[in-house]
Amino acid sequence: MKPIHHQARKRFGQNFLHDPTVISRIVATIHPQAGDNMVEIGPGPGALTQPVLQRAGRLTAIELDRDVIPKLKMFCLGDGELTIIEADALKVDFAALAATTGSLRVIGNLPYNISTPLLFHLFDAVDVIQDMHFMLQKEVVERLVAAPGSKSYGRLSIMAQYFATPELMFIVKPGAFNPPPKVDSAIVRLTPKTAAQRVPVDLDLMSKVVTSAFSLRRKTLRNSLKSYLDADDFAVLGIDAKARAENLSPEDFIRITHHLEQRQAD
Repeated sequence: MKPIHHQARKRFGQNFLHDPTVISRIVATIHPQAGDNMVEIGPGPGALTQPVLQRAGRLTAIELDRDVIPKLKMFCLGDGELTIIEADALKVDFAALAATTGSLRVIGNLPYNISTPLLFHLFDAVDVIQDMHFMLQKEVVERLVAAPGSKSYGRLSIMAQYFATPELMFIVKPGAFNPPPKVDSAIVRLTPKTAAQRVPVDLDLMSKVVTSAFSLRRKTLRNSLKSYLDADDFAVLGIDAKARAENLSPEDFIRITHHLEQRQAD
């Protein structure tokens, strides 16, 4: 069936996929199976929705643009059980959604303007998510997968890698979209870590420490973390105070946070 036409709206940050080769490659990467509890964020006219729905048999779509919803329903008519939630994905309770449908597989071509806060919102429900496949700005995906020492490595890398294992699957050029964005995009797969795989830590405190460390990226840790650690703390932790934030692994930041937790408890 020929894709429906819907005018992309700037206020929703919409860039709709239209390249059939790219769409097929994304669907193959997601690899939906019959019975999977698929949740799509921002389906728009349904370029991904229809082929995923046909393979999984059911899909819940979260869409903020009410004008595209009737077109989406018509486009996917007869392809499977489509449930549409008219809402801002940032306000959807994904844990509650999983309570009625079971573990979720979340997909979406995410608007660039909300991609980072939306990822953190989803990390809050990571225990009910099987996997996530997203189209994001390439720069964001590079930050998600970045290793210590690289220029893309930062707060997003550390916090995302605490919750999940991110993988850059492939790059998507602007011409695959209508209207074409000004930057390259990329498909990322995020496989959540189980509760047993995640080291228990005060996440609010860890986030503050990481944010402080990278807010003065070119400064040494002695300067960027001076409100948290002194020379004795660095010695106990075995961390070089003259290093920079980008030199520390996610595990190092967990150790720092544990050290601060212990100090507060004493």
